[in-house]
Amino acid sequence: MSSEIPNIELVKSDGALLPLVESYYLYRFDSETIDGVDRVDMGQIRFMLKGKGRRTFPDGHVEPSHPVMINPPGTGAAAYHVDGPFHCFGVSLRAIGWKSLIGLPANKVTNRLLDGAELFGTQALDLLERLRAMATIEEMIAAVEPFLLARRRRVPEAHLALARAVREWAAAGASGGAGGVEALYAMVDMSERQVMRVCNEYFGGPPKMLERKFRAIRAAMRIYQGGDPADAAEPFADQSHMINEVRRFTGHTPTSLRAGIDPVLALTLDSETFHFLPDVIPESVDPGGK
Repeated sequence: MSSEIPNIELVKSDGALLPLVESYYLYRFDSETIDGVDRVDMGQIRFMLKGKGRRTFPDGHVEPSHPVMINPPGTGAAAYHVDGPFHCFGVSLRAIGWKSLIGLPANKVTNRLLDGAELFGTQALDLLERLRAMATIEEMIAAVEPFLLARRRRVPEAHLALARAVREWAAAGASGGAGGVEALYAMVDMSERQVMRVCNEYFGGPPKMLERKFRAIRAAMRIYQGGDPADAAEPFADQSHMINEVRRFTGHTPTSLRAGIDPVLALTLDSETFHFLPDVIPESVDPGGK
């Protein structure tokens, strides 16, 4: 398939990996060079089917891509450049998916690119070669799911409870309910120190950072979907504060959100169901693992 404009296919996760994986996507863009920006996210596994490039992080440092690449949760939007054509199969992880499949404390590897071959072994490179020979996202998902299922680690029940609480807390903030980190602390049978430690390990930052991320992404979504920036600024100290926070976490100003933004970012801002609230886990689903 050849594309002169970006082509993105998205498939929501289901089945045994539902608690760990939010969605799969296949991105194809046959331009010679591609420049874009990734907003903050929960963590990604990316198989570079074609192309290679580099990523510029919020502090200005630059890292090269890897054939199989792990993108940890970040503290801000990061710019990327790829020498194309660029084809990528990606796995968007939930927070407990990060813990179960990657296993590294997210706050220890924020704003970095991890080499999937080092983390998963040479089997990851063998899988990449198989994916490169496939034509459809359905084939790729069928190949990747057994690879991920074999690498699950069991997540403590208390941590699952906190992940659900963070989801409910974020949803309450989205609907105008009571917010603030104190509300999260009150929802779980854990000390504040424990909540901060687990949030750091799973989400890449403490509850206060999560609150800022969720608030900024909510504002960006409202503006991108046609809302009044003045209304989107209500949860912030003032409009200037909103602009700065939206820029930090999405890489865009309210004005540029509506004019030619990165197509992947546009997809994530177009629906609240795409990897915004951190975990949507049916109570009956067991994340499995050893």
